[in-house]
Amino acid sequence: MIFARLLSAESWKRGLWSFVRLALIVGLSFVILYPILQKISTAIKDKSDLYSPIVVWIPANYTLDNFKQAISIMDYWHTLLNTFVLSSSTTILTAASCALAGYGFARLKFRGSGLLFGGVILTIMVPPTTILIPIYLNLKDFTLMGIIPLLTGKSLNLLNTYWPFILTSITANSLKAGLYIFIFRQFFRGIPKEVEEAAYMDGAGVGQTFLRIMLPNAVPAIVTVTLFSFVWQWNDSFFTTTYLTSSKVMSTQLGSLPYNLSIFLSGGENSKADPFYMSMVQDTGILLAILPLIILYLFVQRYFVESIERTGLVG
Repeated sequence: MIFARLLSAESWKRGLWSFVRLALIVGLSFVILYPILQKISTAIKDKSDLYSPIVVWIPANYTLDNFKQAISIMDYWHTLLNTFVLSSSTTILTAASCALAGYGFARLKFRGSGLLFGGVILTIMVPPTTILIPIYLNLKDFTLMGIIPLLTGKSLNLLNTYWPFILTSITANSLKAGLYIFIFRQFFRGIPKEVEEAAYMDGAGVGQTFLRIMLPNAVPAIVTVTLFSFVWQWNDSFFTTTYLTSSKVMSTQLGSLPYNLSIFLSGGENSKADPFYMSMVQDTGILLAILPLIILYLFVQRYFVESIERTGLVG
């Protein structure tokens, strides 16, 4: 009798915990998916549905005119190509440089290594706005420690080019690079030292050991850093709108979409544009901007989850 009561109480606790867990999952899923579902519903609505009191989620008149307007105003396909090239190049360079830096901090002990790694951690906590002005001025008058003026007679202006992103990626100083270095360092520290010692016994140097032994074993960390870097660079509006004021990438096009849309819809007079319809087309443009990332996640979600687990970022 007592055993039956204990079993019943234990089953009741498990059922309650299952309900709480289900409620949390449903609530979090709703918070994440609600804006996307709302934008999808808005994107396929006709303009007349904006003023219909009975239309909330399901449109009364389906149309793709909003997509056509947003694609035309954003020069979407050209913008998509530019953004993909920028994000891919910075992702590859960032992953390579941060892997090398992470391996150095994990395995190569030298005087001041702990202090330097503390500086890496500090870059994660320092807001990027605090160092924006020095970086901007340095890129506007780039001298490479005085070498370029000696060769050309003047400094270089790297703004409105991809060079700021390339240089920061090569030097492991790009967007969120401190986090990537930390991920690689933690992963390399988890690999047994006997693997390296065996490579050294066979005559391999530090470079060969890194390229042939450590890097092939770091696939989970590489996948994690690659996906993080690509998504954050794709969505970045802070540095992109600072360095690229005239190039067509997603961040700059989304930033100028309201103004371009108002001019396009009102025939050159900003005051005549319908603000509700402008909001509808703007939501469609945002949906088009995040659509490639959604498609990417659908294909790589399994590898991404496995990589997160193996790099030790959870648990």
